[in-house]
This record gives sequence, structure tokens and C-alpha cells, in this order.
Amino acid sequence: MRLKVIVRENYDEMSKACAQIIASKVKEKPNAILGLATGSTPIGTYKELVKIHKEDKVDFSKITTFNLDEYVGLNKDNPNSYYYFMMENLFKWINIDLKNVNIPDGKALDLTKEIEEYESKLEKSGGVDVQLLGVGGNGHIAFNEPGEYLNTKTSVVELSEDTIKANSRFFNSLDEVPRKAISMGIGSILKSKEIILLASGKSKSKALFEFLTKDRVTTYLPVTFLHLHSNVTVICDKDAYSLVEEEYICRKN
Repeated sequence: MRLKVIVRENYDEMSKACAQIIASKVKEKPNAILGLATGSTPIGTYKELVKIHKEDKVDFSKITTFNLDEYVGLNKDNPNSYYYFMMENLFKWINIDLKNVNIPDGKALDLTKEIEEYESKLEKSGGVDVQLLGVGGNGHIAFNEPGEYLNTKTSVVELSEDTIKANSRFFNSLDEVPRKAISMGIGSILKSKEIILLASGKSKSKALFEFLTKDRVTTYLPVTFLHLHSNVTVICDKDAYSLVEEEYICRKN
């Protein structure tokens, strides 16, 4: 496994580092396939990509994107849907061809057909060149939650109470948070050629510590499955890295 860790002073610097890597991939391969994440962590990265597009004239017109997940039950125009999130934070500000944007349909009448078609399209694409991931405080990646087992392919998943509570900050109340989501599976994620894991803040420090300091895989901490990938880059701020830093200092002394 090739695991590279980049630690930056704060969230803004972390976001810039991530955006530069993604932009470099697009320059190198104009028709790159990007796997994209949602949530608060990648917002800074998307802002930087918009800035790079405008100032450095990076062309996104030929890329294809696949999003990790979408809430079940939300329309595309719902401000809390991930389709809406991607449009507002990235797609409407760059010259991407929306025909090449792939996000699961959380309002599909036949969810089984939707996830099968999404997984098939992902497989036929030839493989994601760079997959961007965030990590939950409980160690989930995409919406693959801790538990006895993890799905290998795109599927409908039940959200954990931890995730529902964490995501409630985006909704008017806890009751409004969907209980299910369509999520890319662990196996699908691991097929990506390169993975970037973003982590910011003290709330992510425990999950990051468990991943970076212990060489083991467990379904109860889904992020540890990235140990099975050959090319992972972790980009984090000092707060997220703090427990790893403390462990290093203790061992050194």
C-alpha cells in the first residue's frame, strides 16, 4: 500500500492542497473520471477548484463525475439533496458538461433498478481516476456505516444515529434528516485508481488516529478498508491529526 499523509495548518490550507492535486490530474488527463464527496469537509476544496478554473483556466468540460451518495426521498431541487449541493458548490461555477455528471436519484420509483444501473455505469466508465472521500466521526466513508457487514456495491443503506445527528445541522430539525441513502459500496470505492481522504477538525481525530496508527481492517470502522488500496493520500488539518501527533510524541519520548 502507498499511503501518503499531508498535514496542513488549517482547513483552508488543507483544501488548497487537495484542490491542487485534483486540478493537476485534470490537466494531465482532461477526460479524467472524478469521484466526488459531499458534506462540509470538501466545500473548501470545491471553492478552490472554482478559483483555479477561473484564474488558471483549467478546463473541466471533458471530465466525468460520480458522486458517492444521495439521500433517499429528496428531490434534486431540495436544498439538502446532494445534487443541489454539488450544483451550488461546484458544477454551476465551472464549465462541466452536466451530461457527464452522475449522482444517484434519491427519488427513483424503483431504487433497486437505480442502484443496479448506477453500479453498472460506474463499472463501464473504465474506473474512477481520483476518488475524493471524507470520513465521519464514526469512521464511515460515503454512507458505509459501522456494523457487522459492509456492502461491496452501490446499495440502499440505513443511516446510523450518529450520522443522522451529525447531519441534522444541515436540516431544520432532526426529524427532517432522511433515514436512508443510496451509497457507493466499499468494493466500488476501492476500485478507484487513486483515493484522497480529507479530514478536518477534532471530531475526526479519533477515526483518523485508528486508521493511521493501526494496521488492521474492521467493518466497525469502515475507513480502515482503505488499507486494502494501493494508492491513498490523506490530507488533513492539524486538529484532525492531533491524536496521531500526540502518539508520535509519546513514542519519541
